[in-house]
Formats: sequence, structure tokens, C-alpha cells
Amino acid sequence: MTGRITALDLEQAELSEATKSYFAKCEEKLGLVPNVLRAYAFDEKKLRAFTDMYNDLMLGESGLSKLEREMIAVAVSCVNHCYYCLTAHGAAVRQLSGDPAFGEMMAMNFRAADLSPRQKAMLEFAVKLTEEPAKIVEADRAALRQAGFSDRDIWDVASTAAFFNMSNRVAAAIDMRPNDEYHAMAR
Repeated sequence: MTGRITALDLEQAELSEATKSYFAKCEEKLGLVPNVLRAYAFDEKKLRAFTDMYNDLMLGESGLSKLEREMIAVAVSCVNHCYYCLTAHGAAVRQLSGDPAFGEMMAMNFRAADLSPRQKAMLEFAVKLTEEPAKIVEADRAALRQAGFSDRDIWDVASTAAFFNMSNRVAAAIDMRPNDEYHAMAR
């Protein structure tokens, strides 16, 4: 890891053994500790809240595949021009899809990608929720149901999109920088 992580000067808190173990697990599985975790490490309570929600949404039981959840993260982050999340989650899309070109299309304009009707409906909903949340109506949920999503899946699409809208705004506010390693992953 090189350079700064954020524009804020916040010292890392004394980490608990559980958090140290979590960081070691990240290092083992990913080859790095994501800078977003280091950014939150000034306050272990905030870090735990972030990681608990992230892990539930992105790794927990869902009718959405891990790739679909990463696609939502990238589509939302594209709308919000979130450099951190486009870099980190773009790498995840490349890795999970096994297709670097697909990952690039997702990061630049998901509509350029060859998507299934299910994926198109999911991402259009996530983008509308990002751009015009007050304009979500029953027809939007009906379009997801018609594309094969259950009501629980719709909850997961909405929750994932909402989480990344929050994360994008925090990342923008503090100028969070992605780990350099993400740029070369799955290319």
C-alpha cells in the first residue's frame, strides 16, 4: 500500500484481537487489507458496523449472486463517480465474471454490456434508486418481479444499492483512495 488512504488525518485506534484477525483474514484471502477498512479503523465501532452490513449484503444468503451484487455496486458507483468503489468493485466484477472487458463496460456504462433481461432490470432499478429515489413506484418493483426477482430479492437489490450510495458519499467526502493492487487484478 502506498500513499495516503483519505484526506483526513485520523489515527488508527488500538484494534481488538477480533479486528486484527479480520484484517489478517483479508490479507490471506485478498492479498491486502482494503483501504476502506483502514479508513474506518479510527473507530472500531464504526468499522464493525460497516463490515457487518457489508458482509451481510455482499456475502450473506441472497437470491442474488455475488456477481450480481458486485454489478449493483459498480452501477451505483458509476452514477456517483466513486473512484474508490469503481476501482475496488470493478476488480471484483472482472474476477467473478472472468471477463475483464465486461468489468470495464460495467465500470463505464453497464448499458454497453451484454446483460440478461434480469440483470438489466436489476441495474435499471438500482440506478433509478440512486438518481431519483422519490420516483420509485410499484411499476418499478413489478418490473423486477417480471424479471424473476422475489420480494426478498427486491429488498436485497434496494439494500445493496442504498449501501453503496452511502459508501460512495463517504468515500467522496473524505477522498478515499483504493489500494493500488486493485488496478491490476483480474486483467
